[in-house]
Amino acid sequence: MLIIKYLSKLLKLLQSGETPGRLAGGFILGMVMGLTPFWNIHNLIVFILIVIIRVNISMALLAFAVSSGIAYLLDPLFHNLGYWVLVNIESLKGLWTAMYNSPLIALTNFNNTVVMGSLIVSILLLAPVYFLVKWGVVVYREKINAKVQQWKIVQLFKSSKLYTFYEKINDWRQ
Repeated sequence: MLIIKYLSKLLKLLQSGETPGRLAGGFILGMVMGLTPFWNIHNLIVFILIVIIRVNISMALLAFAVSSGIAYLLDPLFHNLGYWVLVNIESLKGLWTAMYNSPLIALTNFNNTVVMGSLIVSILLLAPVYFLVKWGVVVYREKINAKVQQWKIVQLFKSSKLYTFYEKINDWRQ
C-alpha cells in the first residue's frame, strides 16, 4: 500500500503543472544531501537552499531517499577519491592545512575522506543530473504519460474504490 501511495504521488508530481526546472532543481539538491554524509554543515546550507529557492520539496525528498541508498553502496569509492584528493595532490596540501586551521571551515568535516569524496562526486553530478531529470520530465509528460494511462493495471487501479477513496481524502486535505 505504501509503495502504491508513493508511486501515485510521483506520477502526479510528474503530471503536475510544476515546471521541469523546479522538479530537477529539487532532485539535484536532494541528491547532494543524500550522497554526502548527513550531519555536515554543507547539508544545512543545501537544506536552506531547498526551503528558500523555489524547487520542488517532494522531489528533493525522493532524491534524498534514493541517493542515500546509493551513497551507502558507493562509500568505498567516495573514501578512495577523498583520500586521493586529500593526501596525494601535493599542490593542495597547503590549502587543506589552512582550511583545517580555520575554526569555521574545520567544522565542515572536509578532512573526512568520505565527506570529501562524496562532495566532489555530487558537485560533478549536479549539471548532468539536472539536465537529465529535466529532460526526463519533459519526455514523460509528452510521450510516456498517455501510454501509462492506457495500461490495464492503471485503469483497474483508477477504477477501484480504494483509489477513489484515496483521491477524495487527498482532495479534502488540500
